[in-house]
Amino acid sequence: MSDHLQIKDWGLGLSGHTIIAGPCSAETPEQIEKVCLEMKNQNTVPDIFRAGIWKPRTRPGLFEGIGEEGLTWMEIVRNILNIPITTEVGNAAHVEMALKHKVDVLWVGARTTVNPFAVQEIADALRGVDIPVMVKNPMNPDLQLWLGALERFHKVGINKLAGIHRGFSDSYDKRFRNKPNWSMPIHLKREWPGMQVINDPSHIVGNREGILETAQRAINFGLDGLMIETHHDPDNAWSDAKQQVTPARLKEILSQIDFIDNTVEINPDEHLNDLRNAVDHLDDQLLDILQERFSMIDQIGAYKRERHLTVFQSDRWKYVMESRTKKGVAKNLSEKFMKELLYCIHEESVKRQEKQIREAEPVKKA
Repeated sequence: MSDHLQIKDWGLGLSGHTIIAGPCSAETPEQIEKVCLEMKNQNTVPDIFRAGIWKPRTRPGLFEGIGEEGLTWMEIVRNILNIPITTEVGNAAHVEMALKHKVDVLWVGARTTVNPFAVQEIADALRGVDIPVMVKNPMNPDLQLWLGALERFHKVGINKLAGIHRGFSDSYDKRFRNKPNWSMPIHLKREWPGMQVINDPSHIVGNREGILETAQRAINFGLDGLMIETHHDPDNAWSDAKQQVTPARLKEILSQIDFIDNTVEINPDEHLNDLRNAVDHLDDQLLDILQERFSMIDQIGAYKRERHLTVFQSDRWKYVMESRTKKGVAKNLSEKFMKELLYCIHEESVKRQEKQIREAEPVKKA
């Protein structure tokens, strides 16, 4: 591997952000050539060209990738664009074929990340190989599972690592194909300082219309780049047609994003320091109020224990949720935030009351 493929050097020049683009799936050599030529003609050459060779699908009978033959077409990318290529691997056999065809960067998909056995198989196949590896978040919002997958590669000697944030399954939120849960990639970067996280807005929104907004939010949250599915004829793509864009549209999207420099350290002036100090003071007040509230909850728990009442009272819970949410919305707080906040407080309240009852129960003799 040449030094220019190290993750720290991947930036396209857009304030150090990495841009990865290419079709969801490699379909034909003609398709790969057309995408590359349009990228070149539009002057929108990404840092890395992506194309799926093996496509894990939810149900059989759908297009599951062209297989190893597609790897031979990647020379077209090198000849026209002269940039690294990346593809997804799901097992050791995929790794062997990708390395044989000199794929520059590998990524592990969300369906694979959920399975530690599969991740370990891929990691073992890469032991002693110097190649960048990107790991998509698992389908469910499990930070430890995501971290664990990255750690498995690190333990076999892979030092060029990055996460890919592609969102999480949520059957209730119809706004997204995969709900972003923005706190997850942020927590990953906090847990592993220096870890880069690339955002995949194509898989988050599931349609080309929402890519720009989601991509901008990713940059605003301090993520390190974008992976955008790009096809010369998206409507006729063999997989994920709705979420792919043309190279011309990719150029428009990138030109409209405000790429905030994520490498510049903030040196706060006096005014910003004053504002932050005020926030710190308010946080202290919030904690004091929460402490006082839970002290009252403890008294309620004692009352219920003495009178053999159940911890959960559905009518009271319904009243608290509805009334507090309404008051919060009136104070310009979102309904979603209020419900999540009240749910967290309620969970802690139940745990404290349950603990009181449990500790008061007499120990039964054997």
